[in-house]
Amino acid sequence: MNNNKSLFVIALILIALLVLSSCAFVVKETEKAVLLRFGELVRTDYKPGLYFKMPLVHELRKFDARIQTVDSQPVRMLNSENKFMMVDSYAKFRIVDVSRFYVATRGDERNAVRLLAEQINNRLRNQFGVRDLHEVVSGQRDQLMADITKNLNESAQKDLGVEIVDVRVKRIDLPPEVSESVFQRMRAGRELQARDHRAKGQEASERIRANADRQKVVIEAEAYRQAEELRGAGDAEAARVYADAYSKNPEFYRFSRSLTAYRDSFKDKSDILLMAPDSQFFRYLKDPEGK
Repeated sequence: MNNNKSLFVIALILIALLVLSSCAFVVKETEKAVLLRFGELVRTDYKPGLYFKMPLVHELRKFDARIQTVDSQPVRMLNSENKFMMVDSYAKFRIVDVSRFYVATRGDERNAVRLLAEQINNRLRNQFGVRDLHEVVSGQRDQLMADITKNLNESAQKDLGVEIVDVRVKRIDLPPEVSESVFQRMRAGRELQARDHRAKGQEASERIRANADRQKVVIEAEAYRQAEELRGAGDAEAARVYADAYSKNPEFYRFSRSLTAYRDSFKDKSDILLMAPDSQFFRYLKDPEGK
């Protein structure tokens, strides 16, 4: 009798644990959850934590609250030049209004991805249709993506309850017949830029060279002026020294000047002097005392 009572108590405990486990649930920080009662939304404002629900009456649905990716298939689009391009794009989004998200997608995240992909392609097609290839590929690409992200985010939050974080074009391929003409035009553009840069460089080099030549003339003139001043000062000092030496010993001064004249006159063997034998120039050669 006691054994039957113990088994009954254990069974009650197990049933209680089973019921409790089916009633309790945890909402993580990376999740958003909605509670349904016979298919009708009854609660969507769950924060991270432990909650309870009524088994067989309530149904809990959880969704990933982290940033997710919509990776669309490449789509053929027509630009303003009536040329086709294969555009491969993707978008990043996250759920911000789980109630609206559940109603718009019927609780199926694949529906959200499909709807977002359609809207992204429609906006890319509209934007590419009014731009040429150069504007799409390089010139206005960043602004184009920013405009599409902003526009798509407004409608996605309103219609699907998701925030569009970013929209990017991964790749743009051209048909072969379009590629050649585009490359030729891009090459011509680059060559034009190169010629412009070369012309500007040539102009700058001529300007620098002319400035350097002008500075050279100025520096040489200033150097010549300083040299002439120094030479004049040196000559004046030499004249002063000569005059001072002459005033102290005129005979020695004449002797020193004569030696200097001999040295300068006879330093080159090809020089020829035609002078009278009794010339004063040879006075110190004939007589050491100069008499």
